Amino acid sequence: MNGTINPNETHDASELIALLRESMTRRQLAESLGVSTSTVERWESGKVECKQAYVPALRELYYGTTREDGTDFRTIDLFAGIGGIRRGFASAGGHAVFSSEWNEFSTRTYRTNYGFAEDMAGDITKVDADDIPDCDVVLAGFPCQPFSLAGVSKKRSLGRETGFRDKTQGTLFFDVARVIAAKRPAAFLLENVKNLTSHDHGRTFRVILDALQNELGYEVHWKVVDGQHFVPQHRERIYIVGFRGHTDFTWDDLEYPERKPILADILHRTDGTEPYLPWDSDRFFDHEHDKVQDKYTLTPRLWQYLRDYKAKHEALGHGFGYGLVTPDMVSRTLSARYHKDGSEILVAQEGDRPRRLTPRECARLMGYPDDFRIPVSDTQAYRQFGNSVVVPAVAEIARIMRPHILRIMAEGEEPELVSDSEMADEAIQKACQLAVAGAGSD
Repeated sequence: MNGTINPNETHDASELIALLRESMTRRQLAESLGVSTSTVERWESGKVECKQAYVPALRELYYGTTREDGTDFRTIDLFAGIGGIRRGFASAGGHAVFSSEWNEFSTRTYRTNYGFAEDMAGDITKVDADDIPDCDVVLAGFPCQPFSLAGVSKKRSLGRETGFRDKTQGTLFFDVARVIAAKRPAAFLLENVKNLTSHDHGRTFRVILDALQNELGYEVHWKVVDGQHFVPQHRERIYIVGFRGHTDFTWDDLEYPERKPILADILHRTDGTEPYLPWDSDRFFDHEHDKVQDKYTLTPRLWQYLRDYKAKHEALGHGFGYGLVTPDMVSRTLSARYHKDGSEILVAQEGDRPRRLTPRECARLMGYPDDFRIPVSDTQAYRQFGNSVVVPAVAEIARIMRPHILRIMAEGEEPELVSDSEMADEAIQKACQLAVAGAGSD
């Protein structure tokens, strides 16, 4: 893939087809355009000329439906999901030059919205950092895994060096660390669940901070932010910010909206004012009758099961059970398992059984605008939004990071990049020396 994103560039149909076929199978391209595989084959062979009427759809496929105009700094998006972190940083002037996501359904949603005009890899554990473009900011919502500290204290007692390779190999954080070590970006943002700080009795978080601060040599700041400041959902996540140089960054610069969001802000409107989205059509909302599609209302059997389950645990003194919400409320945390029964967030309906949120409402609950496309099934969409980030929360963090990113970028040439095969040993050793020297001067 060429790696150069220029949505204003002019292409004819044959050029766009050739570009798309670098990342799409013939069948995938045919399905996206609503034509047969044999039609695409004839276009490619030159037997039939692709009509110019297909150019807008081809351009949309290649460049995506999302426009990112920022050119101030380059980002790479690891464990990208559906691009929520990327979207937040785009609002602060960033543009992605590389992405990595292993799940085929998330990749489909990602590509639909951001296109094929940039490099995208699958499993990051199989990607050599030498093959990743240079960048200014590393973004990663990495999964949490326990780290083994066995042997570390013994190595130190023998005077032998240890590093993040020893302590984190086999975990997905290791791949974030090796990319940061190799690319030496001006900054990074890592996102994870709130419980990261207490995971494995706090050992996991200590290893992460030690690797980022003492071995990679970054100034690190972290904070748990509740998404309900930005969307009507209680959702606490930890954000770890790092800078290659010293800054006066402070979390006190975070600004929250003055008005507290409520669910009425994201629920489909049944008063005739619900916007019609051509890309959704009537998939989620019945515009003719101004109501949410009936399939989202719980069946009598499921509703009875959830009520019995809640009553059983209330009798035992437990708080387990469904969460019933009304438009004036804030919801519980949307989870990736929402597709199973929707029990954590059930919308009350007067005179009827409660209903699940629709995928479009879930998108809004995570802060995605209505022009965000949902090309996958409801089940996959629920999983994707349940695993995503609160976009406006990330955008606010990106806003307060921006001046520090730009200052570090302007301070001079970046350190010489090192190969992935060397595991950035030279960069790590230098970072350790700087960290020790800094500690001694305090």
